[in-house]
Amino acid sequence: MDLRAYIRDVPDFPKPGIMFKDIMPLLGTPEAFAFSVTELAGHFPATSIDAIAAAEARGFLFAAPMAMAMKKPLIPFRKPGKLPGATHSFKYDLEYGSAELHVHSDAIKTGTRVLVVDDVLATGGTMAAACKLVEQAGGTVIGCAFLIELAPLNGRGLLAGYEIFSLLTY
Repeated sequence: MDLRAYIRDVPDFPKPGIMFKDIMPLLGTPEAFAFSVTELAGHFPATSIDAIAAAEARGFLFAAPMAMAMKKPLIPFRKPGKLPGATHSFKYDLEYGSAELHVHSDAIKTGTRVLVVDDVLATGGTMAAACKLVEQAGGTVIGCAFLIELAPLNGRGLLAGYEIFSLLTY
């Protein structure tokens, strides 16, 4: 299936000069959405993974059905103040400020092998933070999976040392 047919280009969003890759047509087409989830999950053997993690919000859209298909726990990474109880956290810089991810302290046990999932790999900041959060909690990152990779933004540069799999590269 040609998934590119389900990705819409939106010029000048969110600001002039940006060509936004809109995944809503893919999400609105059950066959394309299911195909993308199957392809992402199929790249990583279920036997090599203990859990699947994703940062909110669009990473959840792919990680949740992957976790169900692979019969693995889903570990959500959330923004500050969104998880009750004790958490691990990791602060990181973005192009225009900073951000922070949290995970429940008991979600990742020492040695847990985690696949981290997101919709788009752009500059790599959020995924690098997610990987560091997995490691801070005692886990091991098995790989990073994306629907789309925006190669000119060199997100791979921040993820050196991790296996990266993208279904589509622009």
